[in-house]
Amino acid sequence: MSDPAFPRSDEGFDDPVEAFRMPLMDHLRELRKRLVISIVTLILTVSVCFAWVNDIWAFLVAPMNAALNDTGRGTLAITAPLEGMTTFLKVSGVAGLGLASPILFGQVWGFVAPGLYPNEKRFVIPLALASSLLFIAGGAFCYFVIFTYAFPFFITVTGEDVQAVLSISSYLELATQLLVAFGVCFQLPVVAFALARVGLIDHRDLIRFFRYAIVAIFAVSAILTPPDVLSQVLMAIPLTVLYILSIGIAWAFTTKTREPPAAE
Repeated sequence: MSDPAFPRSDEGFDDPVEAFRMPLMDHLRELRKRLVISIVTLILTVSVCFAWVNDIWAFLVAPMNAALNDTGRGTLAITAPLEGMTTFLKVSGVAGLGLASPILFGQVWGFVAPGLYPNEKRFVIPLALASSLLFIAGGAFCYFVIFTYAFPFFITVTGEDVQAVLSISSYLELATQLLVAFGVCFQLPVVAFALARVGLIDHRDLIRFFRYAIVAIFAVSAILTPPDVLSQVLMAIPLTVLYILSIGIAWAFTTKTREPPAAE
């Protein structure tokens, strides 16, 4: 007997997704609600971060200051009249985005949830949390590992008689690029989970593609990091570990079915 909450489809089976299919205008209203929540959250978090911007900047710039002090090769400086103010505004924006990321990821997955079956909806909250934690983990790895080893190398790679006078805005641009790149790349297990659940991949596909994945990982690392081998290797190592973890995730959660080999 069919559940009255789920109308029968033409194929003769109950489909809860079809039961809750929304018209286009309802989708747009849902999207508007999610966007409003995200924008209000960002305004609040950016405002909070602006109130603490000096402490945030001190934390963000600490690895570069340590590299400059250890090498004795230069200093950070303001090279334009408004550079200090604009840099602090950007710092507040970047920090506010990071602080709001759990809610932003939650809104994204909340918008996707109505298109999922009930047994899939239970993954929405864990996925939102996993996305946020992996993004933070990627940023933390970049800050505590990449910055620590890469910045002294960047400064000392030139001749000994060269002193560095680094613009604070250029430093913020580099730091932000690296932090966001690592945060995004650390989403690999979440992407693997999503592709496995929709039946596009399984662990066999990932194992078969492993050699090509390593090449792709180093290519992505070369694009997203500064043009030095150290940064590329330091980014490629955790991505390789995450790819191996993704193989296990695909094995555990895939819905892909394979045809049995044809009998000879």
